[in-house]
Amino acid sequence: MNHAQSLFHVLATLAAVIAVGQFCVGLCRRLGQPAVIGQVIAGIALGPSLLGWVAPQLQAALIPTPHADPRGLVVGSLHAISQLGIVLSMFLVGVEFNLVRFRQHARSAIAVAAGSTLIPGLAGFLLALWLHPRMCDESVARSSFALFMGVAMAITAFPILARILVDRRLETSDLGVLALAAAALADVAAWCLLAMVVGVVQSRAQAGILVCLGAALFIAAMFLLVRPAVVRVVSWIDSRPAGSADAWLFVALLTTASISEAIGLHAVFGAFLLGAVIPHDSRVARDMTAKLHDVVTTLLLPAFFAMTGMQTRVGLITGFENWMICLAIIAVAIISKVGGTWLAGRAAGLDSSTAAALGVLMNTRGLMELIVLDMGLNLGIIPPTLFTMMVLMALATTFATGPALNWLAASSGQSPKDPDGPLERSVDSRPGAVEPYRTSVGG
Repeated sequence: MNHAQSLFHVLATLAAVIAVGQFCVGLCRRLGQPAVIGQVIAGIALGPSLLGWVAPQLQAALIPTPHADPRGLVVGSLHAISQLGIVLSMFLVGVEFNLVRFRQHARSAIAVAAGSTLIPGLAGFLLALWLHPRMCDESVARSSFALFMGVAMAITAFPILARILVDRRLETSDLGVLALAAAALADVAAWCLLAMVVGVVQSRAQAGILVCLGAALFIAAMFLLVRPAVVRVVSWIDSRPAGSADAWLFVALLTTASISEAIGLHAVFGAFLLGAVIPHDSRVARDMTAKLHDVVTTLLLPAFFAMTGMQTRVGLITGFENWMICLAIIAVAIISKVGGTWLAGRAAGLDSSTAAALGVLMNTRGLMELIVLDMGLNLGIIPPTLFTMMVLMALATTFATGPALNWLAASSGQSPKDPDGPLERSVDSRPGAVEPYRTSVGG
């Protein structure tokens, strides 16, 4: 296969994913689900689980088989596009992130991040000890498998969480700011742990320690050195009648993403950090959001969902035992994530309803979970059957977010159809407790 033929397949696949995605998005919205659920389902529907099962020749017309594309040109191109889409998406999330409000709730964010990482991580570790003899062969070390499952259970889908908050107009609320802050901190910690796991698997444990040190230095440099310079530059650009620095902003974006990737965190965190240090209410921020939003969400991100669909094979889950294992994974994921976040929120001084809403939001998995699972599959830590189970877990936990938020809104006396109706939040009166929240969990 030559490059011209691979380009045809890439364009046709993107067109198909976008078209099917729009249909699924419309259906999901009628069910009260975020748009991203429909896009993920579209990617899986065009993969071997549905299209490859019903019409394998039609699927091969989109994404050729390894025999037809031995060099993997189509898959490689889709992978590159998908990674660019994720990077740009996380940059936009960072641009809309309100650092001032994050500082107001930093203590709670740290507590929630710790609870939503440690408790699910421990649950995943213990679950893995039970799963290992049932799902893995002797080539997979029990310790590596258990550590990886712990990290996979601890992940929160930061980009999808942000999309859900935007869909519900919660991204600027206190609840939304706290959820984003906690998810960012939790995922940075999880990526550091994942790097250590990969180091253990590859017999390079010291590499994980270096990742943690590099991440700390990188984050400190972005906020202590880069942010003051960015604020001055953005202020100067805003003062000019026709000021624009799009080209240099893209240079900075790709540079910070590259540094983050080189450290071992993943490029999305560098992109998010750059967006976060740009004043969210500046003209530069508004212009970049207006220019990039539709292109990223409509064109680039579907490439990632296509890649996910290719690797998800629901047909691998056969028999009663395997389906019970899948249900057990989903149950442990939900109970440990929601419960761990709720306990941490209560310890930080949040009232029970707000802590429960945070637990539901932090339970959202998906994009980051799929990235982690892809790494585990490629490293041979998890088999394809368990990969599919974990993908279904990511979908189930994300799908449950909307109904759970609606139920919390209804139990608090707020109509789920009234996303603008504020809910008064009461918190503990202990010293250092956070201020009461005025926020909405409806939509």
